[in-house]
Amino acid sequence: MGHTRYFGYGEGLTFYTWSSDQCSQYGTKVISSTVRDATYALDEILNNETDLTILEHTTDTAGYTDLVFCLFDLLGMQFSPRLRDIGDRQLYKLTTDAAIYPRLDTRLMGRIALPRLLEKWDDLARVAGSLKRGYVTASLLISRLQAYPRQGQLPKLLQEYGRLVKTIFVLRYLEDDALRRRVVQAQLNKGEKLHDLRKFLFFAREGVVSQKYEEGQANQVGCLNLLTNAVIVWNTVYMQAALDAIRREGYPVEEEDLTHLWPIRFAHIHRYGKYEFNVEAARKRRGLRPLKQR
Repeated sequence: MGHTRYFGYGEGLTFYTWSSDQCSQYGTKVISSTVRDATYALDEILNNETDLTILEHTTDTAGYTDLVFCLFDLLGMQFSPRLRDIGDRQLYKLTTDAAIYPRLDTRLMGRIALPRLLEKWDDLARVAGSLKRGYVTASLLISRLQAYPRQGQLPKLLQEYGRLVKTIFVLRYLEDDALRRRVVQAQLNKGEKLHDLRKFLFFAREGVVSQKYEEGQANQVGCLNLLTNAVIVWNTVYMQAALDAIRREGYPVEEEDLTHLWPIRFAHIHRYGKYEFNVEAARKRRGLRPLKQR
């Protein structure tokens, strides 16, 4: 299941996890490490059962293909990947725009036939409707569309539309410094910190996935998600309590500084020892533990 370079023969898999702006984990999936991440990028977004409204999704380069750009746009969401070697990406323009952007002609080497996309727009909309209603999972659709060596008309249309959406995104990405900082620095750095927390929590048997079958593996990764969210909720509650205490003491707290506070810390967590889950005692508990004063 895994790439021999990293795991040896048949020894690896990937826990693909979806995280919100608030660092909560709202979806997870066990996938083969040999399959590109982009195949699964939409699965848990479309299967989202939380109250979160997903408007934008950020990934690294492995989560991107032209087809994924297309499907996100058809579903009314913004796809914002961090693209490695962005200067080497082929960009496209409409066939009718021969001389509109003379300074960009050296970069806009590809061509897109807009009349063909408009003519077949109903077919593209039906694909989006099938995904939205759950008639087919995005990963199954993407894998099937990419499986055939000679693609039919529909896969070509989806990819062509995706190239148009990708070109618009790349041009925005190059022009908008705020977008680059948000995508490259904030969102993906947050994801890396979450990986550190999950690795810290996944310590039993030295982080080895002990379950041999998909159901057991899904249960194991689901438990890891639950623990991760428990830590994030705990940290969030007590960080807010600490901020309230600082304000009461008269110290200034700037709202713009709070965007840099992430509830992903774990140095204060003791992960060894006995675990006691006393539900009745938890129900009777009132208020928070006293904050430590230094």
